[in-house]
Amino acid sequence: MKIVGVIPARFGSTRFPGKPLVNLKGRPLIQWTVEGARKSRLLSEVIVATDHEGIKAAAEAVGVKVVMTDSDLPTGSDRIHAAIKDVACDVVVNIQGDEPLVTGDLIDRLAQVFVDDPKMDMATLAHPISKEELHSANSVKVVLNNRDEALYFSRYAIPYSRVLADELGTWDGCLKHIGMYAYSKNFLKQFCEAPPALIEKAESLEQLRALYLGAKIKVIRVKEASIGVDTPEDLARLEKLLSSQGM
Repeated sequence: MKIVGVIPARFGSTRFPGKPLVNLKGRPLIQWTVEGARKSRLLSEVIVATDHEGIKAAAEAVGVKVVMTDSDLPTGSDRIHAAIKDVACDVVVNIQGDEPLVTGDLIDRLAQVFVDDPKMDMATLAHPISKEELHSANSVKVVLNNRDEALYFSRYAIPYSRVLADELGTWDGCLKHIGMYAYSKNFLKQFCEAPPALIEKAESLEQLRALYLGAKIKVIRVKEASIGVDTPEDLARLEKLLSSQGM
């Protein structure tokens, strides 16, 4: 089985334009992500998918393969599909380009799902949810079945529509979803060629298209999310954290 990691790195981020090229402790953000991905034991190859020559140059400077993709692609999944459609592989791991502290172990936990069950369509990550996250529309919740496969994702406080978590004394009815994915190459093609589903448009969550198509999505439980960089303020906090750790 050949498993490829793809880092989608778009220049035109709405909240932080040029984010992959910003300097973090002397290295561009994209370099941190590439170096973390290379620590994976299960990836055969790491590819950066970008729409910008500067990001291409920064990635090639650390010796990683780069595929140029169209700036108008609507999602990271579409960018990944465009990058690997001519690559011989079985499984693709979507490694977020704005998560500089991503680890090889985290990537391997996703990839291992397909080693254990080659018929799986997708895998993703989630961690225990806090009361604040449960009630925040910015936190995506996922409800699981007894095989840790996703039943539904929502921005609402599912499944607590009638009986509140406080009344039940537990927040274990759902987990907080982390937007990192692995897909079989065949399912990724099916996903990207399908039109957006109504439930996807209603919740503004592309993973609901996968459920609409009948996909099995394995959810790997982790203790907490890795630290992402969405804004300049996030970058400043991360620099402070790394400095406190002597990095």
